Amino acid sequence: MHFFLFQVDTVATAVSTAPAGESLSLWYLLKEGGVLMIPLALCSLALVYLFFERFMVIRKGGSYDPFFMVRIREYLQEGNLGAARSLAKTTPGPVARMIGKGLSRYGRTPEQVEKAMEATGKQEIYTLEKNLGILNTISRIAPIFGFLGTIAGMIVLFYNIQHVGFSLDAIAGGIYTKMITSAVGLIIGLLAYLAYDFLNTQVSKITNRMEAAGADLQDAFLEFPADNPRIVG
Repeated sequence: MHFFLFQVDTVATAVSTAPAGESLSLWYLLKEGGVLMIPLALCSLALVYLFFERFMVIRKGGSYDPFFMVRIREYLQEGNLGAARSLAKTTPGPVARMIGKGLSRYGRTPEQVEKAMEATGKQEIYTLEKNLGILNTISRIAPIFGFLGTIAGMIVLFYNIQHVGFSLDAIAGGIYTKMITSAVGLIIGLLAYLAYDFLNTQVSKITNRMEAAGADLQDAFLEFPADNPRIVG
């Protein structure tokens, strides 16, 4: 009830407070959006924070030396398993950590090696994808908040007409101010969706790189088996 009374007062003063003869400022329009601009503002702040936080994490995780697996294979070919493990341990990134787990299972069955690398890979991907679901949620709920604000504004407008009287200026002013929430909600939702899609694409690239490196290590294990007398752990 208090929410609708607040909206009635906002609609009633929308035209009188507008800067006459001047173009409307962005701040004025945002102010006239009503109380539902508060959750939209929170959604926008969460969007900005989560995007840059995840972007830095994924960018760091996406750093990869294209010669990493080449050197791993060379060490295995030379029989220097210790050097291969040391390289995987000192190289940053999810690919190196997954390969390091595979090297720690060297000499076991291919199924055991694959299972160990798969478990590590899933954990790495989970770390990269952490909080991405919140961006997806923001892309869905922000437009809903916007439409809710517009619908609430229209309800208050008709309430005003019934109890205060018909005024074309007040109705027009109330409609455009309440449409602000829809516009802001759609903009935030669109930006959140683009941010989610972009970051998710980067994670997919890292996932594909991990799968390729894992397959390459399995091939190396078959080419240089553990019973090779040259292998030194």
